[in-house]
Amino acid sequence: MASRLLSPTLRMRPFSAPVSALRSFHSSPRTLADVTPLPVRKPVGAFRGGLFGFLLGSTLAGAGVYYYILEEYKVSNELLTEDIYSLQASVQRVHTYVQSLEEKIIELEKKKK
Repeated sequence: MASRLLSPTLRMRPFSAPVSALRSFHSSPRTLADVTPLPVRKPVGAFRGGLFGFLLGSTLAGAGVYYYILEEYKVSNELLTEDIYSLQASVQRVHTYVQSLEEKIIELEKKKK
């Protein structure tokens, strides 16, 4: 296929484009008068864009870390509260047991007299 394209007979033939492809650009004076120039955009410099990106990334990372630490704090606080209640219940059981032993000792002393 490539050898046929490079043959001298195909290279010598002039290219004939269809009539519809030969259209040219025309505009009326009214169309040209209605054209308004595009607003001039102020270019964002690399330093300003980099600084904005850095601050945005730092803010998002800080917010993520804040909420992660806040969630960990809540979990640890709940566990600590649960342990405190468990310890309080254990102390209460020991207290009642010691009271019952003291009452038994007092009763034994009364019986000996």
